Amino acid sequence: MSDSIVSNSNIPTEHSNLTEWLDYMQQIHVSAIDMGLSRVLPVAEALGVVQSAKDDAYVFTVAGTNGKGSTTAVVAQMCQAAGYKTALYQSPHLSVFNERVRINGEMVSDETLIDAFSKVEAARLQCALTLSFFEMTTLAALLIFAEADCDVWVIEVGLGGRLDVVNIIDPDMAVITNIAIDHVDWLGDNVEDIGREKAGILRDGITLIYGDKAMPASVQQAIDTHQATCYQAGQDFDYREVDTDVWQYSNAAVTMQLPRPALSLTNSANALSAVLASPLNINKNAIEQALRTVKLAGRFDYRETHNRHWLFDVAHNEQGVEFLLAQLLPLWQQHLAKQNSYENLSSRPANIKILFSMLGDKDINKVVQRLTEAGLPISDWFIAEIDYPRAASTEKLQGILTSYVDSAQIHEFRRLSEATAAVIKGSQAQDLIVVCGSFHTIGEALAALAADNLN
Repeated sequence: MSDSIVSNSNIPTEHSNLTEWLDYMQQIHVSAIDMGLSRVLPVAEALGVVQSAKDDAYVFTVAGTNGKGSTTAVVAQMCQAAGYKTALYQSPHLSVFNERVRINGEMVSDETLIDAFSKVEAARLQCALTLSFFEMTTLAALLIFAEADCDVWVIEVGLGGRLDVVNIIDPDMAVITNIAIDHVDWLGDNVEDIGREKAGILRDGITLIYGDKAMPASVQQAIDTHQATCYQAGQDFDYREVDTDVWQYSNAAVTMQLPRPALSLTNSANALSAVLASPLNINKNAIEQALRTVKLAGRFDYRETHNRHWLFDVAHNEQGVEFLLAQLLPLWQQHLAKQNSYENLSSRPANIKILFSMLGDKDINKVVQRLTEAGLPISDWFIAEIDYPRAASTEKLQGILTSYVDSAQIHEFRRLSEATAAVIKGSQAQDLIVVCGSFHTIGEALAALAADNLN
């Protein structure tokens, strides 16, 4: 029996636009997050997506606390460069929903999404079930991949692993990037519980790439239970930086000198390990081509616009900030060297300005603590509340910040677009503006910059 809270008469028609469909799917279930597969599986089976993935595609499923987006991007780029028709599913998006669903690197069209949404909705009604927004949209993505007859599916887990909707698809290759404390309301407040949830993507006899040197006992137990083959970072593969343009990857079988990608080397090494452990025919030329071209908006994403230097990174927990800082410190030294080579600079030395906001259910205190204790010359914080239901209030952000920095360094605004305009006016050309704290922070800042009405 359905517990739908929207009548069938409100279902968007084939002539409705993408925004109307997305708004509708936000309303048809009683909660935004509802973990479990019992409601999703009947709809997925009615659509045929489970069997299609099993029969027709090689599936990489990537779980982990941080680095999933970069890892999936690198895996997909390598497969695409080798000539495979490659599907990539990621979440959330930064600017437009279509970013979540890509085939051979290209976002699918509004029309393709709308067609898939209508088919998922028909199957949902046939099964007399309600689904959350994430469940509906994920099923639509999987249906698009099946109908496009993609050779390779690269799928990012949304939350956890065991009960996440993507786990209806049996992976051929599993990746767990790392495990840290996050999403405690749903996954638990310790690494053993969280590890158990993320290891839920394992299947009997599967290969797992585990991208961290520390492994919870719960993950090892899952590996043993499924008799999985595990390749672990620091034990079975590793990497080192050679110089600013080259890095070296090695495992028991190969050692390769490779071009440095724009994304994290840790995540790139995990992705490369997954590709090399697969039966896919991906040679070194394809790997090098992929590393030279792979990009992912919002992941250590450096840009120059509005006569300012910007760095966008979606770091939203303590481990994410550690990744950010590991790359930011050398970038800052390069930035200083570049600025010092220019003539006629302002007499004021270059500073870092932070444009910042987070979701209220994240550990804001730990994130701020790590940023403020990193030894960087952060002169000002520009904060505002994200336009999202789970956003931390400006008052909460300000209250935490005052424990670490002088109140004169904190500038509060009602909207992130206003804070974006203010950080431009409150900085100079030699400064570096770091935008971080959430996918939504990055998305709203980029939207404000694209609107170009910040004066």
